Amino acid sequence: MLRVDVRALRDGAVATEASVGPDDTAFKGLDLQLVGPVEVTGAMQGAGPGTYRWVGRLRGAVKGECARCLAEVVTRFETPAEALYTTSPETADDPGVYLLPEPVAVIDLTDAVREEVALATPGYPLCRPDCAGLCPRCGADLNLGPCGCARSAS
Repeated sequence: MLRVDVRALRDGAVATEASVGPDDTAFKGLDLQLVGPVEVTGAMQGAGPGTYRWVGRLRGAVKGECARCLAEVVTRFETPAEALYTTSPETADDPGVYLLPEPVAVIDLTDAVREEVALATPGYPLCRPDCAGLCPRCGADLNLGPCGCARSAS
């Protein structure tokens, strides 16, 4: 559940658990190929008048190309996540703070989850740390050994 009814917070922290599919609108516009759902777990609690704190964990996987050799790579991620939601406009410029319109009835975690997933996924994935990449002259995969083109003869 990515939406928390603030009335439920009167009794204390509220657990948040969701399995957000790769085609969910939460990830629309991100240049990511999610492999399966993103698992979201955490808890929302009150943190003062008009302020709420969510602490959670996100797990998932993305598919992409190795930045060096262009091989397909699936990279798993697991990252802690934290967000502060408030009705106070004074904190609206702080990263990780989401402004809530008053009166607050429901807090939607979608934007925080989206941002944390984007930050948790590697911008330049590698198939392995010592990837040799491609020969800049002939394009051969140097992970398979020397390419034999004129570049390696000089």
